[in-house]
Amino acid sequence: MALINRRNLLKTGASVAGLAAASSVIGTPLIAQQRSLRVGSYGGYFENSFIEHVFPAFTEATGITIESVTQPNSADWLVTMQQATAAGAVPTDLSLYARDTLIRASRMGGLIRPLDMSGIPNASNMDSYFVFEADEGVLGVGAMSWFSSMVVNTDEVAAPESWAEFWDSDLYEASLGISRQFNSHFLDIVAATFFDGAETLDSEEGILAVIEKASEIRPNVALWWSAESQMEQSLKNGDVIGGQYYLDVTMLMAADGYPVGAVFPREGNPQDYGSWCLSALSDKTEEAAEFINFTSDPVNQALMSRMIGTAPLVPVGSTDLSEEEFAAVSGTPAIRPAYEAYLDRGTFIQENWDRMLAGL
Repeated sequence: MALINRRNLLKTGASVAGLAAASSVIGTPLIAQQRSLRVGSYGGYFENSFIEHVFPAFTEATGITIESVTQPNSADWLVTMQQATAAGAVPTDLSLYARDTLIRASRMGGLIRPLDMSGIPNASNMDSYFVFEADEGVLGVGAMSWFSSMVVNTDEVAAPESWAEFWDSDLYEASLGISRQFNSHFLDIVAATFFDGAETLDSEEGILAVIEKASEIRPNVALWWSAESQMEQSLKNGDVIGGQYYLDVTMLMAADGYPVGAVFPREGNPQDYGSWCLSALSDKTEEAAEFINFTSDPVNQALMSRMIGTAPLVPVGSTDLSEEEFAAVSGTPAIRPAYEAYLDRGTFIQENWDRMLAGL
């Protein structure tokens, strides 16, 4: 299976925002009363894969044509949608929102229209975590996910059973690569490994305890990377023999013959995901429900894994993915990041994280 570097794909469309977003119409020729739907996706090969594989299959199954609208994978799209809604415009009917962006949108109110779940029975295939519900109803249903992962040089070390092994200086002194961004989920890894998980980050006391534990790994870190290319090159050169990196890029490197492997230790790896959300002013409630129901089908979750390189949000046993195909994009268990903590206490977390990096 040809894997795709998801982050490069997302970055391709990340600078595209506003009402002038690039679009193209996919599907059968338009006829009178033809049903249609405008769907946002992240641009580049990510969007092209939807255009080539997912949208035509949906149109064939339902007769609903899709207009693909490029959107960034960032909070910039939330600003665009806020401005559009205030102006009475609808750039897309359905947008892809990361969970933190979706939380922001739900708190702002008036940007997302609740979904009619009676038209989305396939959402029952997913864990309820991926069905985002607020006071006004369900505001988002998971579309696809992606992982950051424990990674090791398979020529140098055996696969660790726990993230805790990375704190062992006898094995990993000055040999690890860890992301230096405070919200890149390393704190979620520490919280899951040594504390009570995400809830530990709900208080300033818990945040400080997690950062203090994170500081103990500093003698073993050779690279606090800020650009993924830094970690990629360090893994290829053997400058680091383990650390935290992206699952899909690791699998691409392994397929190219580099001695690297992604590991799902007993605590798991952090999982991010995107949700389909209906614009508040859209009148395409039925079409949107049909599209979300289509992408929630295990068959089409597997299609996206194969053609886009994303992880399915349904049990692998309900799909026809082989063990190899599933391992290329996903694994178990998953660590669920403390999104609310990063939103509510982001400044406090960043200030103390930066002090830790500086050795203060």
